[in-house]
Amino acid sequence: MNFTGLSAFPLTPFYQDKVDEQSLQELIARLVNARVDSIGALGSTGCYTYLNRTERKRIIELSLQHCGNIPVIAGISAQRTRDVLELAEDVQKLGVQAVLLSPTSYQALSSEEVFSLYQSVTANISVPLCIYDNPGTTHFRFTDELYVRLAQLPNVTSIKIPGVPADLSIAKRRIEHLKAILPASVSLGVSGDGFGATGLNAGCNLWYSAIAGLYPKTMLAITRAAQANDAAQADKLNAALQPLWMLFGKYGSLRVIAACAELEGLVKGTCLPQPLMAIQGEDRDKLGLFLNHFSLQ
Repeated sequence: MNFTGLSAFPLTPFYQDKVDEQSLQELIARLVNARVDSIGALGSTGCYTYLNRTERKRIIELSLQHCGNIPVIAGISAQRTRDVLELAEDVQKLGVQAVLLSPTSYQALSSEEVFSLYQSVTANISVPLCIYDNPGTTHFRFTDELYVRLAQLPNVTSIKIPGVPADLSIAKRRIEHLKAILPASVSLGVSGDGFGATGLNAGCNLWYSAIAGLYPKTMLAITRAAQANDAAQADKLNAALQPLWMLFGKYGSLRVIAACAELEGLVKGTCLPQPLMAIQGEDRDKLGLFLNHFSLQ
């Protein structure tokens, strides 16, 4: 699998507190129609932590059935290493092209515990693995030294880094530093959707995007501009989405994306697993006005 371009992470929609398979298939169809570079199933927006093993396996089955020839990256994060290994076995048997793993834990993890997790998993998989560095959710912060150690493990092929500095020159120095200390075989992907354009302009190989799971064509336009070295155009397209990024900063991506899906009629109704709720009130009204004005695709 080639870790480049735009990797779109679709929402796992719920209806009456069960996975809404029909809406999920329709969301995946939007990604296939847009021709994203890869599909990330069961990332944070995919609500993986709220799903049991059977539900997760079913979502990967559906993703693979409807992805066309677009590679699927499957999230395998869980609290226990045993569970991660079981999930890895499930998705590999189903035929995914890569796996995504964050250090998920109720108890705060040490660097050695995180290394042990990835060491165990990489020794038991045959597909590429992307390290998911998501401190806002996991409350674990990777050091550069840990990146380097993990990059030496077999099958580690990409790192999904948190948002880069807003200043492009500083962001470039950060990405250049990481590329200097990591093997060339390990790609760098920016996450934190408000930082996507800057990350790509700074030299990241790809954008791991949650909002692209709903609006792939809009996010592909930003990605393709950056890939063509048209940083000004990528920044211009990104700046138009600033109201969206502000809501992401306030509520996190999941609740905002769920509200977008509900407002756009892309899901049947309230679409998050209880007790989670999409954003409500005045900010939801503002989001609706924004969506009506910009017609994201």
